[in-house]
Amino acid sequence: LRPKPDPPHELFEKILCVPRGNPLRARGETGRRGEEAAAAYLGRRGYTVLARNFRVREGEIDLVAQRDGILAFVEVKTRADSRFAEAREFVTPQKQRRLLLAATQYLAAHPCALQPRFDVAEVYWPVGAAEPSEIRYWENAFEA
Repeated sequence: LRPKPDPPHELFEKILCVPRGNPLRARGETGRRGEEAAAAYLGRRGYTVLARNFRVREGEIDLVAQRDGILAFVEVKTRADSRFAEAREFVTPQKQRRLLLAATQYLAAHPCALQPRFDVAEVYWPVGAAEPSEIRYWENAFEA
């Protein structure tokens, strides 16, 4: 058997719906910008951001913030728009389990008397825009 030849690169780009000049690696930059916007949003609402991108083997927590006796573990989802689905819908049950495990590790390393809570920040940042068009913040987005 002979291996099948690779499809033409132009066809591959059309199938993935990736516009030319917009490599997939730019997704990480979009996420970082969204996390920065969410952190600023929280700061304007009286939260103190304690940690960013807390990583453990089990997963990662984008932001850890506190306000009024609450310790918020915040998952940030950045999207260009909500045509396909709301950004919070991408926080699947599997992702929720990983967030819970990472939060447990955070609390073990940073014991406190604050009430933990899981929040989701939806950052809508249109392609080419200098700033996000909208930030939606969901307190207590899921139960642990």
